[in-house]
Amino acid sequence: MKRIVLFLATNFAILIVLSITLRILGVESILDDQGVNLDLTALLIFAAVFGFGGSFISLAISKWMAKKTMKVHVIDKPRNATEQWLLETVTRQAREAGIGMPEVGIYDSPDPNAFATGMSKNNALVAVSTGLMQNMGQGEVEAVLGHEVGHVANGDMVTLALIQGVVNTFVIFLSRVIGHFVDRVIFKNESGHGPAFWITAIVAEIVLAILASIIVFWFSRQREFRADEAGARFASREKMIGALESLARASGRPVDMPDQMAAFGIRGGMAQGLKKLFMSHPPIEQRIAALRANG
Repeated sequence: MKRIVLFLATNFAILIVLSITLRILGVESILDDQGVNLDLTALLIFAAVFGFGGSFISLAISKWMAKKTMKVHVIDKPRNATEQWLLETVTRQAREAGIGMPEVGIYDSPDPNAFATGMSKNNALVAVSTGLMQNMGQGEVEAVLGHEVGHVANGDMVTLALIQGVVNTFVIFLSRVIGHFVDRVIFKNESGHGPAFWITAIVAEIVLAILASIIVFWFSRQREFRADEAGARFASREKMIGALESLARASGRPVDMPDQMAAFGIRGGMAQGLKKLFMSHPPIEQRIAALRANG
């Protein structure tokens, strides 16, 4: 629920920033054709600029943000045999995947987890927690690394940013169209935008953001199945299943990652009922079943 609230707050902030910026730049007069009709072409262009702009700025800084928020130690020169093995394993998997060598890091957390992020296939970061290294055998860790390399090779971060950009664009666009309709048709405001426009646009933004986020979370769940297949390919199916079974034993623990990073981790949270629609990860038992079915 906390993640949903954060998502809504972010989209609400986008609308407010968009509205203030358009007013400061005098763009409101461009979006209104002669102060009566909404210029849909101009509105769509500006909604796309803000929708995709925010999404890709977030992607561009994702690796930097991950390093700072998770306090990731990037392995430049291995300090021990474990770090040497991590580098060698990711190097091999990246070569097999046909991508550039990602940065490899470790962050201090008892939560057994790992994540991958970055702007492109050749500019990524793969990081594992100390809890994962302590709770899994080497074969299982190898599968987890393969899972994360699979995310990078599949271009999941870029694709997710594109989907989020499209979603943001149409949420911004449709919320203003609805606001314009209510302002003109129901409240009979004949020029400019009255309070009804802004109130309706904000309410529509929230409702549409909730509905649209279901699409984003659905894609996020599908990418986990594909990454699990990559882990099975780069390590073995048995090792990937073993890694997921280890994660299942930790499923009662809260995910020790900031909300903006949680969707990138290999271990998601748990949810019941309608909350399942807003999960970034499928239930682990479904992921294990999918691997066994495709074996």
